[in-house]
Amino acid sequence: MKKNNLAFHTVLALVLTLTIISVSVVFTLAFRPLYYLDISALNIPEQSGYSREEIRDNYDVLIDYNMSFGGGRLEFPGLAMSEPGRIHFEEVRDIFNLFKYMAIAGAVLSTAGIVFCFRRREYKYLKLTSILAVALPAVLGILVALNWDWAFVAFHHLAFNNDYWIFDPATDPVITILPDTFFMHCALMILGCVVMGSLICGLLYRREKLKGA
Repeated sequence: MKKNNLAFHTVLALVLTLTIISVSVVFTLAFRPLYYLDISALNIPEQSGYSREEIRDNYDVLIDYNMSFGGGRLEFPGLAMSEPGRIHFEEVRDIFNLFKYMAIAGAVLSTAGIVFCFRRREYKYLKLTSILAVALPAVLGILVALNWDWAFVAFHHLAFNNDYWIFDPATDPVITILPDTFFMHCALMILGCVVMGSLICGLLYRREKLKGA
């Protein structure tokens, strides 16, 4: 393969990998059944003192807020919220919006690149994407497995320039219905989705190579 072709395939692989990661994050955010299962699995009603219905209602409002692109104001139907808590959730929505924009832009660019490569019968980008998309989950998975608490705190220090994410249950009781273990399950689901994307790219590359053999 020519050097310029290799460079193109490498760039396309990077874009496709970021797209897979972004889509995985947005999909996990929107996948409410994960939390609904954790309500019982993590004994959230007993731990928080709220009923299952109250927990679901407030969680649904939070997800609706984070799935929007801005303009709305977060108001929990049955939970108080401090001003620092409101600011934190605004910052969280900004982060999710970034992933949503990356998913949309990445999908457009990836589709254009894939169509171009398909017409030229070049599939190196699939192999590169498969490698890149599995490398990140492997590293993050090891960190999560070794010390979830450290990984959780380190992420917040990297993502936020304040300590508003450290909630006081007295002023922001929403934290009582969002246990750390649930976020670990979200992280594992994101990693699983990314690995699945890696496997799909690897299998498609293998199929095309066998067809061309």
